[in-house]
Amino acid sequence: MPTHRYHDIFNLAGKTVLVAGGSGAIGAAMAHAAVAFGARVAITGVSHERRERVAAELGPAAMAVYANVLEPDSVDAAIAAVEEAHGPIGVLINATGTHIEQPAEAMTLDAWDTVLDVNLRGAFVLSQAVARRMIAHRMPGSIIHVTSVRSGLGIRRGYAAYVASKGGLAMLIKQLATEWAVHGIRVNGIAPTFTRTPLVADYLTDPSFYEPLVARIPLGRVAECDDLVGLAVFLASDASAMITGQNIYVDGGVTATQ
Repeated sequence: MPTHRYHDIFNLAGKTVLVAGGSGAIGAAMAHAAVAFGARVAITGVSHERRERVAAELGPAAMAVYANVLEPDSVDAAIAAVEEAHGPIGVLINATGTHIEQPAEAMTLDAWDTVLDVNLRGAFVLSQAVARRMIAHRMPGSIIHVTSVRSGLGIRRGYAAYVASKGGLAMLIKQLATEWAVHGIRVNGIAPTFTRTPLVADYLTDPSFYEPLVARIPLGRVAECDDLVGLAVFLASDASAMITGQNIYVDGGVTATQ
């Protein structure tokens, strides 16, 4: 293989990347990386201000569009708008998610339903909608879900709904990868440990939570958003053409110790 080819396999030029939840910290970082590698990017989210701000930061290669994973019609409408503006979607990055912490014995069914609906049902809604268009266009593609180290590990806190949703998503990734491989659609997950974002700032500024947390991580720190973007580019690109059905941990070694 010519030397330049090793660089080219990471190139995303000509690809349209839909980043669901792209107005959040992790999704925005992945969107920035996709643009840096040549992709056209569409940012979705429920907050007009936040998604428009990220799209403006990304420049002319990006657009912003409303989509709420709890509203399948809005997802379909967003995909149609992206296809009209940028052409068929070749990569879906799903960075949507939510969490409600309640002890299992006290967890309300409303809290359970909210977390499962966003994290698991929403992931399926996005995957199905994008895959249908890829299949209709006879175009191979890559679907990437941000999962969690808690997709395979419990935690001594009130995370029953969260771990159930992420564990279910890890299995959904395997199933969709198996079903859609015939269409050339790859499905994978990125499973980080605690990642420094505004949503978990209160946890990470609490010494009683932070110090035991990093003590269990062999690399001695939590993840930063930039720790995740290289894997996202890899899974979006031809460099990962033989990888599907995987939930890849970005956890500083946590799962190696448990």
